[in-house]
Amino acid sequence: MGWRVGVDSGGTFTDICLFHEDTGRVEVWKVPSTPADPSTGITEGVREGLAEVQASADDVTYLGHGTTVSTNALIQARGVKTGLITTDGFRDLLEIGRQKRPHLYDQQADKPQTLVQRELRIGVPERVLHTGDVELPLDEEALRAAARKLKEAGVQAVAVCFLYSFIRTDHEEIAARILEEEFPEAFASISSRIAPEFREFERMSTAVINGYLGPVMKGYIKRLVTRFEEMGVAHMPHLTQSNGGVISPEIAANTPVRTLLSGPSTGVVAAQALADMTGIRNLITFDMGGTSSDVALINDGKAALVNESTVHGYPIKSPMLDIHTVGAGGGSIAYVDSGGLLKVGPRSAGADPGPAAYGKGNPEPTVTDANVLLQTLNPEYLLNGRMRIDKTLSRDAVQRVADQLGLGLMETAEGILEIVTANMAKAIRVISVQRGYDPRDYTLVAFGGAGPLHAARLAEQLGITRIMVPLTPGILCALGLLMTDLRTDFASTSLRVLEKTDPADIQKIYHQLEQRGREWFASEEIDADRRTMRRTVDVRYLGQNYEISVPVPEGPVTQSTFDVIRQGFLDGHQQLYGFVAEGEPIQLVTYRVEAMGSVDKAKMVRHDLGGPESSQAITGTREVWDTTSKAFVETKLYDRSRLGAGNIVEGPAIIDQMDATTFVPSTLTARVDEYLNLILEAK
Repeated sequence: MGWRVGVDSGGTFTDICLFHEDTGRVEVWKVPSTPADPSTGITEGVREGLAEVQASADDVTYLGHGTTVSTNALIQARGVKTGLITTDGFRDLLEIGRQKRPHLYDQQADKPQTLVQRELRIGVPERVLHTGDVELPLDEEALRAAARKLKEAGVQAVAVCFLYSFIRTDHEEIAARILEEEFPEAFASISSRIAPEFREFERMSTAVINGYLGPVMKGYIKRLVTRFEEMGVAHMPHLTQSNGGVISPEIAANTPVRTLLSGPSTGVVAAQALADMTGIRNLITFDMGGTSSDVALINDGKAALVNESTVHGYPIKSPMLDIHTVGAGGGSIAYVDSGGLLKVGPRSAGADPGPAAYGKGNPEPTVTDANVLLQTLNPEYLLNGRMRIDKTLSRDAVQRVADQLGLGLMETAEGILEIVTANMAKAIRVISVQRGYDPRDYTLVAFGGAGPLHAARLAEQLGITRIMVPLTPGILCALGLLMTDLRTDFASTSLRVLEKTDPADIQKIYHQLEQRGREWFASEEIDADRRTMRRTVDVRYLGQNYEISVPVPEGPVTQSTFDVIRQGFLDGHQQLYGFVAEGEPIQLVTYRVEAMGSVDKAKMVRHDLGGPESSQAITGTREVWDTTSKAFVETKLYDRSRLGAGNIVEGPAIIDQMDATTFVPSTLTARVDEYLNLILEAK
């Protein structure tokens, strides 16, 4: 047995988690990310991490990887030149969209850039009706001409999206064959393969984004695999999907749209494992990194899954964990806007040049610089001394903004943290209050490199009374990679009124989806005793425009199954909207099967509780800014690696570790639980 390795590549740091299969030993490592080519930082980080535990590439038995490559390519518009072939007369659907404003009264709101130029959107004669009948056969010669035109235009990817292809796939399959014949070098993205569901615009958007990102992701995975092969790693990386599961490099290369939330999803998976271990079942995850903060709600030990989401303004029809992201990270830049107001983010200093304190030439202040000035963050170094920082550069950067505002230096630094905290609190209200949940009923799980540093401020603003900081908060996403299962999802849309539907018809739909699941299990060589399938259905009232996902029991679909679906929908509608419409017809929309292949997972070691004494972990003191007295207060510093289960730390305190810093204000007490998590509660 050897080492299982998880690698989470973020915008600022690349995190490495190593878990030994025999001993349960967990080691972590961090290196700066390399945005120009993330594979460089990843392989270097793995090499350094293995060296730290005196292991070699031969000792790696599993490699999991969470990536932001597809997300960054979409946000920064760095995809490839893409073409679109669609039903004649519908080429402008991609640009017309839904005609909905993201903010109703914002007259200056900008729509996201259309990813396919109009001249590269080509309609061809064909028409399938909503019944699945063919009204107009596909004009194959017109499609060949379209393929040749796109080839001459120099596109690298072609998306195909015909009307009602989710009901009848024949025309899109013919298009895929013709593209292979006429333009084999193009990356083909076929909507009925990528998102076989109704709503034409969202399906078209998903297919286009998949094509737009395809060559980028393929190139990245090829470089990554090559680098690991050169290192001598025998096991190629499994990549995380937005739904929290992992897939092979081949599937990720062909369906990059599945990886848009690859990085943050594994943190939520790890938090679910924490819920199981600790028995604290209701959690709000708070993952604050260098570029952004990702938040999610875990209710009764399970994170919510959505089947449609919007990423950077683009609708995506692909199962994703319900994660909300806001541009608030340690590298978020503070500035004064045209109205003379202090703003923070979403623009970030990232890994290069990074915060001013990193000494790489950034003159603008960031959240990290504010923490350095307030000395909640070590004003001399990070990563246990491996990374020097310069407090003078932080002071100069913040002072420039303070002069613009006419405020004092420390007042401005504190203001930066107040604003970024308000931004993060707003994000948490989106996934809690707006979904019908009270954040005060939940425990805040703080992780990411900057999460534990800001958790106390955030919890206070939301009225949350308990905070959990995992053992390795800075690399929890990397650890989550070692807790994920192989997973994929299958879907089929067929609109039926529940009260007028024969259960046998629904049984047939699920049988077909589960057959596809069994074929996937076979292709991934998953043992029979490790296979699991779970059914859900999207349900709404007849005439509604939004659905609620409802679990469907295993076994034959009968009238009692319908009763369970009906009650599940009514309960969900009451939770989300606050009412049910008695007697209104209920409509079944999209049927889903989630297929999972379980893998051996990293498990945290349980420790016997000792006494409360924690003085053995004290390493010194530091003057830290106190927001109440508006003055520096002498604060004890603790080395987290010396804290044992049962130890108690009274605030104010700073608890340091290689991958993160936890700030315990004077109003809170931190205790170490049996899994070595820090639990912060009011004194």
